[in-house]
Amino acid sequence: MEIEVHWVEIPTPLLTGPVRLAVTDRGVVGASFADGDMLQRARSGELAPEGDERAARVAAHVGEYFAGRRRAFELPLDWRWTDGVQRQVLQTLERTVAYGDTVTYGQLAARSGAFEQEVEQHLAARAVGQIMGSNPLFLLVPCHRVVAADGLGGFGGGEAGMAVKRWLLTLEGVLPPTLDWDGPDVPA
Repeated sequence: MEIEVHWVEIPTPLLTGPVRLAVTDRGVVGASFADGDMLQRARSGELAPEGDERAARVAAHVGEYFAGRRRAFELPLDWRWTDGVQRQVLQTLERTVAYGDTVTYGQLAARSGAFEQEVEQHLAARAVGQIMGSNPLFLLVPCHRVVAADGLGGFGGGEAGMAVKRWLLTLEGVLPPTLDWDGPDVPA
């Protein structure tokens, strides 16, 4: 679906570079790293005009999060780039897994109610993993908080993506900081 958006580009402390968020008249519709493929989904890829209040609010919230000063995004979300089971699972994640918490792929599958009980647990967990990989709102709908039953699981972008997941989980106090931690102070 093509829609007009304004982009908000926000510097990050991550090696992957800035995050780009797509904002519509309804709210934030997408998030990706600056080299992501969201531009293909939108008709307009222009940066938000200077003084745009929505863009300023989005930039402030995300900047505060990366600085360790914000634990919840209080931003309207525009869900139109999601639908069906994907939307159901992502909305369950957004509503039920708070800053500093994690959930396994299987737990999220069960919690969402999106899968029939006859579906085997491992298949539902795999489906949730694919949904996390297609999450258009990756930071605001916190797919980094979804982990495997036996470890971190995956994250889009290969090894660089896994470094992002580790960084975000360290920021939120889920993982202990390593000696080379370059983020803000995290809870002990």
